[in-house]
Amino acid sequence: MSNQIYARVRQNANYGILVKKRGRLAFILSALVLVSYYGFMMVVAFAPSLLGRPLGEGMTLTIGAPIGAAIIIVSWLLTGVYSHFANGEFEELTENLIRETAE
Repeated sequence: MSNQIYARVRQNANYGILVKKRGRLAFILSALVLVSYYGFMMVVAFAPSLLGRPLGEGMTLTIGAPIGAAIIIVSWLLTGVYSHFANGEFEELTENLIRETAE
């Protein structure tokens, strides 16, 4: 692609909107995953007895196992949230950008 096309894309209002919305969503979702994961790791490192308690009387499964599994599941769900926006709103903005730039 030529530099002219790149310049036209960057000057298009839809490009700015797309970059801003996609970046904000990516930051929020990444922060949620990182905070939950590193928060869990901090509890494991500095207060392991909190997660080491059994789920019930006489049980060997601890509280930490379902919490760890929930963090993984939430990460998958957040990936689905990003895919929803990427295939919806972001796709529409990209198509508008391509259509307007090609003119």
